[in-house]
Amino acid sequence: MAIEGSTSEARQSRIRLGMVGGGSGAFIGAVHRIAARLDDHYELVAGALSSTPEKSVASGRELGLEPARCYGSFKDMAIREAKLKNGIEAVAIVTPNHVHYEAAKEFLKRGIHVICDKPLTSTLGDARKLKKVADESDALFVLTHNYTGYPMVRQARQMVRDGVIGPVRLVQMEYPQDWLTENIEQTGQKQAAWRTDPARSGAGGSTGDIGTHAYNLGCFVSGLELAELSADLDSFVPGRQLDDNAHVMMRFAEKDGVRAKGMLWCSQVAPGHENGLKVRVYGTKGGLEWVQADPNYLWYTPFGEPKRLITRAGAGSGADAARVSRVPSGHPEGYLEGFANIYSEAARAIYAKRKAAKVDPAVLYPTVDDGLKGMVFVDACVQSSKRNGAWVKV
Repeated sequence: MAIEGSTSEARQSRIRLGMVGGGSGAFIGAVHRIAARLDDHYELVAGALSSTPEKSVASGRELGLEPARCYGSFKDMAIREAKLKNGIEAVAIVTPNHVHYEAAKEFLKRGIHVICDKPLTSTLGDARKLKKVADESDALFVLTHNYTGYPMVRQARQMVRDGVIGPVRLVQMEYPQDWLTENIEQTGQKQAAWRTDPARSGAGGSTGDIGTHAYNLGCFVSGLELAELSADLDSFVPGRQLDDNAHVMMRFAEKDGVRAKGMLWCSQVAPGHENGLKVRVYGTKGGLEWVQADPNYLWYTPFGEPKRLITRAGAGSGADAARVSRVPSGHPEGYLEGFANIYSEAARAIYAKRKAAKVDPAVLYPTVDDGLKGMVFVDACVQSSKRNGAWVKV
């Protein structure tokens, strides 16, 4: 069991962190700030927290930032912080999707590490351009597909990699919600308004917002690469411009002599589902099931035998899960802790960068490549659905 506060990394000087977006009333901004501080690796020192200078300064003051380091734009922030002796080392980008590319580019080209919310960008073209910028920068790019930080997700991935369930045949991914069942974007609800706006969200609605999470999780656990897909997207709420429900069939590239198949369902109009992320992986020798609402448990079923429950930090839990666990088994760790694991993995990589040292191979976080795969997935879903579910190669 890894107790993060006692690691040698935590005793180094905290990483100076800036934030773009995430001002007053922004849900995900607060989540990122909690995740960044949970293991005591970061200190928030600067921000361009809103789209207007006045709101940015007001939000910064609420967070205790110096007024001089509350910026009216991310570009001003990137330029000035890069010149300061104690300027930011990393920046968290927690804006609507259409801002991700331009903001990340400004910091990456100045050597400032980027920790960006998903999806990578609002368009596939911007995603490809951002990958090029990230590849050419000496700075790190981390994408917060936060569900890959859960200990029992790491456990499932380790079991697949170790061959416990045999070559993978099937991957089932689902992420249903119900919060967009009605047309709340027309009431001025901030989160709904930008997520259903193609100009700010991009071509994908539920596919981009939560489908990318389910897709990333399925590939992360299974180790498979998508080859082609067939998608049926709907906008069930009258007047809604982006999809609020998607059914996707998948064919994966051959691995271990098997061409695995997958199915993904994401929906934001499924009453009774709050945040129903789930992944199931089936191989030739057994199956695994993980449910985000009960994240400390992983169900493992060897073929022909009773189901077995593996608990976080409990009997049967391996090294990959242990290194991202904080407390003994029986004490629940959840959403914020899983999110914090991504920030802490990023911190370990940044500490290594400080010393020009190699990053520990055990350190694991989503990269710009994972983000690009997510945008390819969204684009393929949209193109397939427009062609009545035609199979689209990725």
